[in-house]
Formats: sequence, C-alpha cells, structure tokens
Amino acid sequence: MAQASVTRRYRFCAAHRLHTDQLSLEENWAAFGKCNNPNGHGHNYVVLVTVKSTVPTTANVGMDLDWLDRTVADHVVARFDHHDLNQDPEFSDLTTTGENLVLLIWGLLVKHLPTGQLEKVGLIETRDNYFEYAGSASQAPSAQRGTAWLSRETSGEVSGR
Repeated sequence: MAQASVTRRYRFCAAHRLHTDQLSLEENWAAFGKCNNPNGHGHNYVVLVTVKSTVPTTANVGMDLDWLDRTVADHVVARFDHHDLNQDPEFSDLTTTGENLVLLIWGLLVKHLPTGQLEKVGLIETRDNYFEYAGSASQAPSAQRGTAWLSRETSGEVSGR
C-alpha cells in the first residue's frame, strides 16, 4: 500500500511571557529582552501537523482529515486559543519558548493518533521563528526542564525574539 504524508495547518492566538524564576530580573531581561515584558505579549501561532496517510485507492480513502481536524481542534486549539501560555499547567516549571510549546503539542497529539502516524509538528511563532519536532511516534517527549534552553537562547541559535 503506497504511503504519503499530509500536512494540515491550524491557528491559535495566545499570550506568554518569556521568563524563568531561575534567573534574576536582570538576567531574564538580558536573555529575553522585550519578550520578558511583565505584561506579556501575544502571537498568532500557526501549527503544521504532518501525518502518514495511505494513498487513496478504491480499497481505502486515505487519512480522515475531518477526524484529524477535530482531534487537533479538541486537544490543541481549544487548549491554547486566546489563553496565556504561562497559566497552562504544563508550563508551571517551564519557560514558554517555542521549543517547549512544539514539544508539548507533539505530546498532546501523539496520544490521540494511531501509533506511528504522527510524523512531525511545526510551529510558526513569528515571521522569523519556526520550531519543529519530528520525534518518536510511539512516545511523547518531555519538554526540557531546568535551564538547558538558556544556552541556546543566549547563543543566538534561536533568533527573532
């Protein structure tokens, strides 16, 4: 049976503040700049979900896109749209970076899709920031805890913040 990939696009608007209690106020400002504003800021996020699908034939219809749309709407869009990401329980001890958000979205979806079907999740945060995770289809990753994110943020590997 021939395989193909299907990518669907979803949108949600959410606010957040890049901040960690592990750093002083000055260190947070140095690491996150204007994105550390105590009032937060918002993004119009775009989520790209890529799944494996059989090529439609007379014997099968391929991926049920209506079902995929409902799954993403129920488990991702409804959870984050017009919410403050810093208030989400999963971010209680995580910084609300795009890296951590794309890992969380993967974890939310992989539990609800047939094993091996989820190929990757992409997250567009701004015109310049795109995050992607294409991990093990059989398990959800744990988002990075602690300060591992800090070296990447301050080294310039993630730009446009």
